[in-house]
Amino acid sequence: MEPSSTRNFPGQALPPAYLTPGSSSFTDFLRSAAPELMPGHPENDTGQVDAPHGTTIVALTFRGGVLLAGDRRATMGNLIAQRDMEKLYVTDAYSAVGIAGTAGIAMEMVRLYSIELEHYEKLEGVPLSLDGKTNKLATMLRGNLQSAIAGLAVLPLFAGYDVDAQDPERAGRIVTYDITGGRYNETAGYHAVGSGSVFAKSALKKRHDPDADLDSAIRNAVESLYDAADDDTATGGPDLSRQIYPSVVTITGPEGAVRLPEDQTAAVAEEVVSRRREIPGG
Repeated sequence: MEPSSTRNFPGQALPPAYLTPGSSSFTDFLRSAAPELMPGHPENDTGQVDAPHGTTIVALTFRGGVLLAGDRRATMGNLIAQRDMEKLYVTDAYSAVGIAGTAGIAMEMVRLYSIELEHYEKLEGVPLSLDGKTNKLATMLRGNLQSAIAGLAVLPLFAGYDVDAQDPERAGRIVTYDITGGRYNETAGYHAVGSGSVFAKSALKKRHDPDADLDSAIRNAVESLYDAADDDTATGGPDLSRQIYPSVVTITGPEGAVRLPEDQTAAVAEEVVSRRREIPGG
């Protein structure tokens, strides 16, 4: 029979780590209490691993916000591992992260990152600043360096809306990273990561307009993904026969981070494909 003291005081059944005061970082707590659950923990490294990889993610600013868009294909070597993979994650009310690289570790890292932001807000009573969010992601990425050296690299692309910005029309932010956790503010207003990033960035270099409205920005993002898929076999273009379309997350002051409904992205994608039938070069 359960001791009456434990039944009356459920907290006494928890391990001491749960009741020990510490920092407000959930990652720090997990690293000390259950390190085997951390993404890319050495215990899980078994040498060379063939795992699905996510490919192309783009981010661009527009008047009043910023958006992320990504294709849906995951590859494993020369094979298509998945055709409808989701690579964009809304991480809190005003931020989102797109992932490229080793899919399993990347998804685990972003989920932990979302919990980290929520955990901080619950303990501190206020959300992290935008700089704090990007630094937190850099720290987590740095913790994955050992796995990255072993070939299991993760490359996130952060997009967020700075609620403390003086000009709400220019509050969209893009932050990029390298595999060592290096953090870089993107000032050109657009960026791309993944195997098709070279082609996507070339398209955005010509199409990006910082004064564009939301609809134009969405179309420019889908156009850049189409160009990436046209030249990179690991990037999937709009698949009209299977009804698989790119994912888009928009972040603005009034609406926050919102995933675009699939029927809306489908309409944009079908319009882009229809136009490319007439003008293949875009």
